[in-house]
Amino acid sequence: MRIGELAAVVGVTTRAVRHYHHLGLLPEPERRANGYREYGLRHAVVLARIRRLTELGLGLAEVRDVLADDAGKDLVEVLTELDEDLARQEEALRERRARLRSLLDAEGGVPAEGPVSPGLAALFAGTAHLSDSPMAVKDREIIAFLDTAMPAGDRERLVSSVGEALGSPAAVARAGEAYALLDALAGAEPDDPRVDEAARALAGCIPPTLFPQVGELDQHDNVLRAFYDDLAPAQAEAVRRALRILTEERR
Repeated sequence: MRIGELAAVVGVTTRAVRHYHHLGLLPEPERRANGYREYGLRHAVVLARIRRLTELGLGLAEVRDVLADDAGKDLVEVLTELDEDLARQEEALRERRARLRSLLDAEGGVPAEGPVSPGLAALFAGTAHLSDSPMAVKDREIIAFLDTAMPAGDRERLVSSVGEALGSPAAVARAGEAYALLDALAGAEPDDPRVDEAARALAGCIPPTLFPQVGELDQHDNVLRAFYDDLAPAQAEAVRRALRILTEERR
């Protein structure tokens, strides 16, 4: 194959092929008597691997390391690994499409907070009427963030705990009352006498499974600090007092 044919087969430009030659990623064949370079199957295999690795987001320096690991392998080994790479990509695509489909098919549609786990999406759909509360909206945003940032096991526990907190009409009603008290503090100072009532109402909505161990709240100090900064002073004080109430109760 000539360079143009090689580029066309793999789906890259001749300029990219020459760039990979320059970087030493793709072996450059010797010129034949007619002055042209003749590329073989191994060149196509290596070039295809470079393309796929870069499409996966690897930088060219990382691609170089991967290719160096392949040095000395015969063609069957390389092709087998290419096939395994494709199989992994196909599986990842299937998983992504399944998650997208579950979000699109979920009752109530995709929540305003964006894609979240199916369990949390179902909970959000069942409490959509609480979104009239500005404080409820902020709460949903922080829960959606944790749903994304937490490890899988912690994420499942979070969704289970939120489900426990909002798992009945009475629990949803209590949450609505707590949000209303917190919303009323939007323009208040931390020493407002209503802060204590809001804190106790909020603490009464948080199930024991959400923070089962004293001190566990400190693990998310940075998240809590950012959350407090987004609240009015009296609202932030109410949340702090609620967490202190929970800590004292669970000692």
